[in-house]
Amino acid sequence: MAAISEILNKKEFSKDDIIRLLSITNKDEHELLIKKAYSVKVNTVGRKVHLRGLIEFSNYCRKDCYYCGIRKGNQKINRYSLSDEQVLQVVELARRNGLTGVVLQSGETSSQLFTERVTNLIAKIKEITDPGFRITLSLGEQTPETYRQWFEAGAQRYLLRIETSSEKLYRKIHPDNELHNFKTRLECLKNIQNIGYMAGTGVMIGLPFQTIENLTDDLLFIKERKIDMVGMGPYLEHADTPLYNYKDLLMPQTERLKLSIRMIAILRIMMPDINIASTTALQSIDPSGRELGLQAGANVMMPNLTPLKYRSNYLLYDNKPCIDQVADDCLYCLTKRIKMIGEDIAYNDYGDSMHFINRKQPQ
Repeated sequence: MAAISEILNKKEFSKDDIIRLLSITNKDEHELLIKKAYSVKVNTVGRKVHLRGLIEFSNYCRKDCYYCGIRKGNQKINRYSLSDEQVLQVVELARRNGLTGVVLQSGETSSQLFTERVTNLIAKIKEITDPGFRITLSLGEQTPETYRQWFEAGAQRYLLRIETSSEKLYRKIHPDNELHNFKTRLECLKNIQNIGYMAGTGVMIGLPFQTIENLTDDLLFIKERKIDMVGMGPYLEHADTPLYNYKDLLMPQTERLKLSIRMIAILRIMMPDINIASTTALQSIDPSGRELGLQAGANVMMPNLTPLKYRSNYLLYDNKPCIDQVADDCLYCLTKRIKMIGEDIAYNDYGDSMHFINRKQPQ
C-alpha cells in the first residue's frame, strides 16, 4: 500500500491514489492530507474567504428527489415564495455588509412565468447594486434558452449539483421518470458552461448505496468537466423522504464529516485554483464543521440571509443550522469564526474563480 506522503508528493493523482486518500482511517494520515491541501490553498488562492449571501426565495419544487425535504411529494411543509421586494431588501442588506454577490436559490420550477420572473429580478438587482455585483443562480435544470436569458440579464454564475456522477446511484436516489434524468442533468451542466457562466456543481457524500469508488469518480468528473466552483458536503437524512428508509445503511455522521473534509482536501490539491464552498451541512454535524472545511482547502462560505420566518420551511435535511438566527447575527457569527482560525474575509472582492479566469484566457 502506497504511503500517504508519497501520494501527496505526486503531480497528478491516479484513481487508485484517490481511493487510498479517501480511505484514510489513521488520524496522522488524515492530518497530513489536510495540511497539504491547506498549503495548496494558501499558495494559490490565499487565506481569503469569499462570502455569498444565500437567498432561498421559494420552496416550491416540481421534483420528487428521494433525499430532499422540499420535494414535491412532501405535504408536511408550508410552501412560500418571497416577493421581489423582499428579495431586494436582502440584497441591500448583503451589499451594506460588504458582500459582493448573492446566491438566488429555490426549489426547481420550469415555466415561462418563472423564467420571466427571475429575468426581471436579476435586472432589479442590477439596478440597486454596482455593475460588478455577482449573481449566482441555483435554480435547477432549465432549457438552454432560459439559461441564456438569465445570463444575458446579468447573472454570472450558476450552481447545478449533479449529486453523483454515477448514473446507477443517481437512479437509486431519484424517481425513474423523464423529470429525473441523469443525462438531462449532464446536458444542463454542459449548456451552462457553453453559455459562459462560471459553472458550479457538487455531490453528496455518504449516501446510501454509495461507494468510495463512486466518490473517486465524482472528483475525477469535476476535474474532467473543468468545473469552476464546487459545493459538496455530507448527505444528511430527512425523516419525510423515501431515502430515510435506508438510514440504517448509513455510516455514522462523524464519519461522513471526515470523508467530506477529505473530499474537499483532495479536490483542492487536484484543482488548486477553483472555488470550493464550505457548506452548511458540515456545521450540522459539528459546530465547527465549516471552519474544518476552510482548513481543508475551502475558500467560500454562503451565509443564509433568507428572512427568518421562512427558513424553517427550506429544510433539505433535518437539523439544519442557523434557521433561528437573523441575517445580521449570522454574518457577525461567521465573521468572528472565520477570523478565529486565521482567515480573512475578502470584503469588496468579487472572488471570481481563478479557474474560470484561467480557463477563459487564450491558450
